[in-house]
Amino acid sequence: MKSGFGLIDYLIFFGYCGIIIFIGLFVSRTKSGKEKTAKDYFLADKSLPWWAIGSSLIAANISAEQYIGMSGSSYAIGLAIASYEWIAALGLIVVAIFILPVFLKKEIYTMPQFLQMRFDNRVRTTLATFWLLVYVFVNLTSVMWLGALALSTIFGIPVFWGIIGLALFAAIYSVYGGLKAVALTDVVQVVFLIGGGLLTSYLALKAIGAGEGAIAGFHNLTSQVPEKFHMIIQKGDLMIPDGKGGMVDAWTILPGLSVIIGGIWVANIAYWGFNQYIIQRGLAAKSIREAQYGLLFAGFLKLLIPLIVVIPGIAAFLISKNPSAYGLEGVAGIVKSDQAYPWLLHNIVPVGVKGIAFAALVAAIVSSLASMLNSTSTIFTMDIYRSWFKESPSESRLVRVGRLTSIIALIIAVIAAKPLLGTLDQAFQFIQEFTGFITPGVCVIFLFGLFWKRTTSNAALWGVGLSIPVSFAFMIFLPQVPFMNRWGYVFLILSAIMITISLVESKVDHPKAIILEKGIFKVTPIFRFWMIVLIGLLATLYTIFW
Repeated sequence: MKSGFGLIDYLIFFGYCGIIIFIGLFVSRTKSGKEKTAKDYFLADKSLPWWAIGSSLIAANISAEQYIGMSGSSYAIGLAIASYEWIAALGLIVVAIFILPVFLKKEIYTMPQFLQMRFDNRVRTTLATFWLLVYVFVNLTSVMWLGALALSTIFGIPVFWGIIGLALFAAIYSVYGGLKAVALTDVVQVVFLIGGGLLTSYLALKAIGAGEGAIAGFHNLTSQVPEKFHMIIQKGDLMIPDGKGGMVDAWTILPGLSVIIGGIWVANIAYWGFNQYIIQRGLAAKSIREAQYGLLFAGFLKLLIPLIVVIPGIAAFLISKNPSAYGLEGVAGIVKSDQAYPWLLHNIVPVGVKGIAFAALVAAIVSSLASMLNSTSTIFTMDIYRSWFKESPSESRLVRVGRLTSIIALIIAVIAAKPLLGTLDQAFQFIQEFTGFITPGVCVIFLFGLFWKRTTSNAALWGVGLSIPVSFAFMIFLPQVPFMNRWGYVFLILSAIMITISLVESKVDHPKAIILEKGIFKVTPIFRFWMIVLIGLLATLYTIFW
């Protein structure tokens, strides 16, 4: 079954690359004599329909973090890691109903811009700086590193050159075209991403099925490694490698019910509601209704993601324990968890299909890189660069600065990728833990800013400023607390601090408090119907795999 790339695989893969670059450059064109504006470049001229929004959200979200990182975590832990995906579907509903309509009414470009509207420029600049650092040194670096790891495993390409190749691919169309190029190419990317991912899962399960098909393979998988098919992990139930030669309790990563009702919601709302490179698609919608339908569509797509990235990781765990039993004579097993998906792709997927599967993996990586680059440039240009000037720079200068920012951010991330991630066993957990340092602060200041009129600017500044030190103190002095629980505890501490400061500073509502119009949270009957269907499907999945 083991096979390398054939001519047909190269044709498929490079054909995919050509399609993406062509579409990206084609939609980036401007009419003769017309100048591309900041609204065109950063918000796609507010023209995105629901299907483009939903597709682009998933393409931006699903990257090497999931294909490589989450597959690696499912190899080590099992289906429980899917909570990040399935609870996200509920988070998308909450954002669509209660958060995005407010942002669209305010007609903002960026999340820091909203903070200036609600608080002041100090809060805006602080958050903008934090986000730029996280995007460049955590998000961009991790996506490129994990993607290059896959290229190394499959092709034998040195990791450094894999990073360079992925960076150039993403830059070719996204730096020039802006959000419109990113979002519309994402529609194609998500077809490859989901189609190729499902195909890989099917082939892995078929291999386990011993000639009886993929469904039989799934039954064999659940019966042979039943410990991998529990959504709720209890303390002491499962020990996994810690990447340093020892073992660690999986509960420290996915602590019981916290994956449903605990700290995961802090990260969930912060990511889907207040993360620039995600919410920017909603801000570029034609209307509030299109934005809401787009987020709901993305919620349904999230239900598929564990089938694409989690099941292959569990399948790789079973197959790699005894490769010869599955026709892989002489094939070495998996050494590091993050090698699970590339190993499966290399050894299970045959010639003629490997090009499609590999295109799916690269689509996930490149679409996320392009999204992160665009949002990094949006925040720097609109929240930092433009604020340097008493009079706003010209539209053409803003676009040029945005493009230059993308290039510089990419160069920095390329240089920093290996030093930051080269020695980790599960990079997905690195991403969750270190983005989690700022996540509670982001979540608390936005929620209070949106829904509590008494919140003062100083309270918000303290809230975001203390997020990293309080999180770091938890990690140092209470290392036994799972980082997911830590998110919740830090959120509560910051909430108490912000409430105290606001009550001490003012006895009246803040002058910039958000006035929520009557009916702003109303949704259409169509949205309500499909929302109920989505919630029902999630309840069923958790009931089956509890």
